[in-house]
Amino acid sequence: MDLSPHTIAVIGLGYVGLPLAVEFGKLRPVVGFDINARRIADLQAGQDHTLETEPAELQAARHLSFTTDIEALRGCTRFIVTVPTPIDAHKRPDLTPLIKASETVGRVLKKGDIVIYESTVYPGATEEDCVPVLERVSGLKFNVDFFAGYSPERINPGDKAHRLPSIRKVTSGSTPEVADVVDALYAQIITAGTHKAASIRVAEAAKVIENTQRDVNIALINELALIFNRMGIDTEAVLQAAGTKWNFLPFRPGLVGGHCIGVDPYYLTHKAEAIGYHPEIILAGRRLNDSMGGYVVTQLVKAMTQRRIHVQGARVLVMGLAFKENCPDLRNTRVVDIVRELADYDVQADVFDPWVSPAEAQHEYGITPVAQPQPGAYDAIVIAVAHQQFKAMSAADIRALGKPEHVLFDLKYVLTAGESDLRL
Repeated sequence: MDLSPHTIAVIGLGYVGLPLAVEFGKLRPVVGFDINARRIADLQAGQDHTLETEPAELQAARHLSFTTDIEALRGCTRFIVTVPTPIDAHKRPDLTPLIKASETVGRVLKKGDIVIYESTVYPGATEEDCVPVLERVSGLKFNVDFFAGYSPERINPGDKAHRLPSIRKVTSGSTPEVADVVDALYAQIITAGTHKAASIRVAEAAKVIENTQRDVNIALINELALIFNRMGIDTEAVLQAAGTKWNFLPFRPGLVGGHCIGVDPYYLTHKAEAIGYHPEIILAGRRLNDSMGGYVVTQLVKAMTQRRIHVQGARVLVMGLAFKENCPDLRNTRVVDIVRELADYDVQADVFDPWVSPAEAQHEYGITPVAQPQPGAYDAIVIAVAHQQFKAMSAADIRALGKPEHVLFDLKYVLTAGESDLRL
């Protein structure tokens, strides 16, 4: 099947959209579209602030152009939507970016075009929420004049081993023929192969349970950590012992944030409740994982009090703000829970993270990270993210940042047992 005459438009050039546009742009004409003019200017200058794509990779995508101009999309026939799907303050799905992106595509949609969604949604969202927008704006009829597909993103920010081409891709289409076209399209760039799902709803459901499964598993380990802490047992030692069995899953306790694991389960539970089913296990796991920041601060304050370190007015260094190690991604980071909880105790928290943008941290959370922590200044230190820079530091290096009497809480097992005062 010859797909080369078709020009692809990638709508949304974040962590998901840009690598996709780059891979396709190595082979065929691609228009990368984003409403963020600063983002487009950076990409046109060969710079990606997400650090997912190297300048050399951008240069290698010789058929790729970047724009904020909707008119540049009119020559495209394949549209791939990769905008964020966040939750609102009440933890309900916020489809606003998806709807607006669908409106944008609808303005340039033509007969024979295919619109493929990659954004994580609940089962049914593509055909029930997005397609009606495409029909309304374009005046065209679904599965007669235009068609749809769904191929869930599987990008893992900061992971240089598992990248877009080497991660198997789930594909689907609104008709059997379109499913074949969508599958063949992605097969051009996915070296790991594709899996053609039976329907768009199946593909949507497959995506949303991937991260729900991880969320529930981490919640179990977090609960075990709470139990073992009360029993005076080192959780990591238990997990290492249990991990000697071949089928024990290697999850670790910690903060669960990011744009996927901490968000996607709410899309599934929202849909479940809409059809009259109240999820028990999924929501219980979400509640437990969302409570871990408060638990960390409670344990820290208790340890400080036991050492007669005055809590009110204390200074605490929080090492790391990104939602995971070795990436600048701040989306839904749960480290902010620790910072805010410490503020309730009238504790000054200095956040240090060499990966994140200070301007973005200030804009998103009102937090201005320190350029460099002050040696000997802190009553407590919390290692919240296992960045490579922190792993390169010895226990003595980290402790040198604290006052002579301080508490060191290692959330990520950066240090060995006995080198810190507290661990999850």
